[in-house]
Amino acid sequence: MLRNENIGFIGGGNMGEALIRGLVAASLFSADRISVYDAAPARIEYLEKEFGIKGRQNIGELAEVCGIIVLAVKPQVMAQVLHTLRSHLSHKPLVISIAAGISLATLEGNLPEWTPVIRVMPNATALVQKGASALSRGKSVSDEQMQIGMVLFNAVGKAVQADEKLMDAVTGLSGSAPAYILLVIEALIDAGVLAGLPRNTARDLVVQTVIGTSTMLEMTGKHPAELKDMITSPGGTTIHGLQILESHSVRGALIKCVEAATRRSAELGKG
Repeated sequence: MLRNENIGFIGGGNMGEALIRGLVAASLFSADRISVYDAAPARIEYLEKEFGIKGRQNIGELAEVCGIIVLAVKPQVMAQVLHTLRSHLSHKPLVISIAAGISLATLEGNLPEWTPVIRVMPNATALVQKGASALSRGKSVSDEQMQIGMVLFNAVGKAVQADEKLMDAVTGLSGSAPAYILLVIEALIDAGVLAGLPRNTARDLVVQTVIGTSTMLEMTGKHPAELKDMITSPGGTTIHGLQILESHSVRGALIKCVEAATRRSAELGKG
């Protein structure tokens, strides 16, 4: 499906690099079939040396040789990028945008009407090939092109399909959740230090516990509550700790923070 395709990245920042790294690691594209353009020449040079891919001097040069184009730029420069890109799409490439808050309507409205466009909301954990990405398809995207999008983002973690109307919820949950989880991890490490553990020891124990818990949840397929009950013995230490979390409404606070982030995503999209 991808063997003879060329893919190009407009924008070579952290997320663009993460995707390139994942594609190379998964052997989905040979290095000579991956191109990158970035406004910073030093960034192009770095990516060329790091992955052996082809740097391009401008957007037009990149677009005209690629069947898949990934827009990995900041939302505030997207209008300029789309204006430049639109005159170089006569070969009808698949365009994939990972810019937060930029709707399919905006993307399609600023490109030729037949352009197949997929909007993606990835998250920061794609930087270590453990990302959670949601993909929404535009009106001109074929089933095969949507499958291509899924393959690309499964290369840097796990990809799911979602209606665009749910993208604000995706942003509030998986897009923002790494920060929420990191806050919990930081607090647990500090709690270990308070209990007398050396900070490095507390960090190692907490990080491995989070990794192990996520893996256990993924491998068993069980509901989180079921696994929680399995490790919560009557009158034991865990139930006493859980009672404190419930008394401080930690569960409710996490729900509310996702709600708040979802509302803010909608506000930013309208802006």
